[in-house]
Amino acid sequence: MTSDRLDLVSKLYQPSGWPRVLEAASGQRSTGPLVVDLDPTTFCDLACPECISGKLLNQGRFTPERLAELAQELVSMAVRGVVLIGGGEPLAHRGTRQVLRTLGEAGIAIGVVTNGTMIQQNLDELARYASWVRVSMDSGSADTYGVFRPDRKGRSMFDKVIANMRLLAAEKEGALGYSFLIMTRLQPDGTVVSNHHEVLQAARLAKDIGCDYFESKAMFDDGHHVIQLPEEILASVEEQLRQARLLADDGFEVIDSSTLTSLRNRVGAVQPKDYHSCPVAELRTLITPSGVYICSYHRGNPLAKIGDAVTEPLPDIWKTADRGIVDPSRDCRLHGAGARAQHGIPKMGGGGAGGG
Repeated sequence: MTSDRLDLVSKLYQPSGWPRVLEAASGQRSTGPLVVDLDPTTFCDLACPECISGKLLNQGRFTPERLAELAQELVSMAVRGVVLIGGGEPLAHRGTRQVLRTLGEAGIAIGVVTNGTMIQQNLDELARYASWVRVSMDSGSADTYGVFRPDRKGRSMFDKVIANMRLLAAEKEGALGYSFLIMTRLQPDGTVVSNHHEVLQAARLAKDIGCDYFESKAMFDDGHHVIQLPEEILASVEEQLRQARLLADDGFEVIDSSTLTSLRNRVGAVQPKDYHSCPVAELRTLITPSGVYICSYHRGNPLAKIGDAVTEPLPDIWKTADRGIVDPSRDCRLHGAGARAQHGIPKMGGGGAGGG
């Protein structure tokens, strides 16, 4: 099955966003971002050892009042898509339900990346307003989930999350995705623990739950470089994905992320750029309690911070921000959206509120 979830080029030509795409493509400053990644909080109820945001967790949040104001500012700026992500767990903030209502009633496409433990508390808003919800699972069994995604007491929340996903699958108007990050961990005794053997098992479970798609991904290190996999593990994953694709039908897709494609093509961890400005910075930004950043690949990087949304209105930040402070040839030698934007906007890659 050919998926259109990652057909991001066609999304650029949508009438609602095309004028701003033209602004960015011609080197002009855009009047506002098309897509915003929003971290409502840095708190998370899980304690995943491989969490790429582990060093940034539990360091702040927006007040419910400020978060509600931010949602209104996004509406006023004619943002077309918002991804609630983290950082922390976006559904852990008690103000997220209001954000979903405000954005959804304004017709803004909403994506939610969640660990799934709090879906039930937010079920009505997620089912009604989310264009897509992607649950980070990284396993197909409770035991493996407990190894790679334990809670703060070391327990596996697998059964609870699966039950929550079934609730959402029964009520949702948007898409529901099951995300599987292929991980390996070197133990102190020299042995390797991995979740790769459960890719097919997880894909079958995703279809049984009622998910619309199953997505496999490769790991990043702290610098957002794709971590390479041994040949035998990659071969095992490929065979499982071959079998998983046989599950695809009109209601279920099996898709690969660009990170897995990089592994398959043996693209190196360091991905140099030969350009010095990123036009995507005019179309997308990241808002967190610690600051507003050029993009999610620079979350927490003070050299890529363009404002403070805790204390400043977002329209004011956007009007004055220097969105050229990041030089991709120097600062983005990683796997990112800009890697496929080398010669202008029409080749832009990366995620999006319509991509799930």
